[in-house]
Order: sequence, then structure tokens, then C-alpha cells
Amino acid sequence: MTTVFVSLLSGLVFGLGLILSGMANPAKVLGFLDLAGAWDPSLAFVMAGAIAVAAIAFAVARKRSVPLLGAAMKLPTARDIDRRLVLGSVLFGIGWGVAGFCPGPGLVALGMGQAKALVFVLAMLAGMGVFELLERRRQAVQPRAT
Repeated sequence: MTTVFVSLLSGLVFGLGLILSGMANPAKVLGFLDLAGAWDPSLAFVMAGAIAVAAIAFAVARKRSVPLLGAAMKLPTARDIDRRLVLGSVLFGIGWGVAGFCPGPGLVALGMGQAKALVFVLAMLAGMGVFELLERRRQAVQPRAT
């Protein structure tokens, strides 16, 4: 029960942070991405703060063998920059630039009743479904290592 409560509280704090920082406002995000026009650098500070907090959290997590709440420790292990990572990053950036949303703020904006967010979230879910289908197909074709 504690894990569920902490997860809920973490999600609420994260969502509130996205609202207060302007990340759930596509116009603010697009202003940040418009380097050649009326650039709004304020989200750079939001991102720098998020990176700093995450860096500290990952550093602490790497030193632990068991998480604070007892769930499984699942830290990323991949370090390679491959074609799939670059293509995924490019697709993410294009989607962010076109819609003004990325997944977290898109869900928050949907919860705030923004119609544009509904279109984004449906497209995001469709993209996730296509990825799953392609990934299953890729793994089925790939020879297994013995």
C-alpha cells in the first residue's frame, strides 16, 4: 500500500510541477523550441533543474542494492548510441516540436481537459502500439543466442 501511495503522490507532484513550470502549455514549449523567433529560454531552467535532481537520484540509486520501498531496482544498463536510439530521438523531437507536448505534459494537459492533448495522447498510444508490433516482429526474426 505504501508503494501505491508514494507512486500516486510522486505523480501528483510531477504533474503539478509540469503545470507550474509551463510544460503543459504547448505555446510555452513551442516558444522554447523557436530558436529563430521569439525564443523563451525559461524552460531551459526547468530542464536543468530536472536533470540536476535526476542526476542526484540516479547517483544515490546506483549505490543501493534495494530501493527504499522494496520494489525491484530497475536502472538503465544500455550505453550504446545506435540507429534505433537516434531515430527514436528524432521522432520524439519532431513530435514535440509539432504538438508542443511530450508524454508527461500531454497526459497532464489531457487531465486539464485540453482537446489538443487528446489528439496527442491518442497519437502517442498508436505510436506505442506500432512500436510494440514492430519490436515483437523484430524479436521473432532475430536468431536466439545459445
